[in-house]
Amino acid sequence: MKATLDEPGNNVLSPTKLAHVVLRTNNFDAMRAFYKTFLGATPAYENHFLCFLRYDDEHHRIGIINMPIGPKNAATSGLEHISFTFNTLDELAMSYLQRQKHGIEPFWCVNHGPTTSVYYHDPDGNTLETQVDNFGNDEAEAFMLSEAYSINPLGVDFTMKDLIARLQAGEDDRSIKQRPASGPRGLETIPL
Repeated sequence: MKATLDEPGNNVLSPTKLAHVVLRTNNFDAMRAFYKTFLGATPAYENHFLCFLRYDDEHHRIGIINMPIGPKNAATSGLEHISFTFNTLDELAMSYLQRQKHGIEPFWCVNHGPTTSVYYHDPDGNTLETQVDNFGNDEAEAFMLSEAYSINPLGVDFTMKDLIARLQAGEDDRSIKQRPASGPRGLETIPL
């Protein structure tokens, strides 16, 4: 039976997309400057306490609010990370090199299997992931149900220097995206 406003059913309708993320900070100027650089974003609106940034077809993807709050406590519950997708490994590598010119360095590069990912911290210590999908959705789902993923759901570390060298040597993207075999890996191995 099709859900209607009179009979909505029990399953909740999924949203079309994730529209935006809003961050609160007591470090407003640094956060605003960081996200403009990190995302190549432009302000859709900003004043002395609000900044809404856009970098694609959405009117704003990141909001930043200047609030009189204490510093972030990474040892408590909260948002783990925000992830941004690039279409190709070349785009991921190019954005890495461009960020590096602005002094923005990753703290972790890892092939999770479904994605090849590069992690950064913003000025407040929030974690940001930039990634490329390694498979289509069906293949990614199958990989996430595999024994290899069950043994190591976190992935295998790599260096951007090596990834860039492989790209420059003309190695096929599919080969670079292939996660190497590995043994078990737990949360204690993730760099902070």
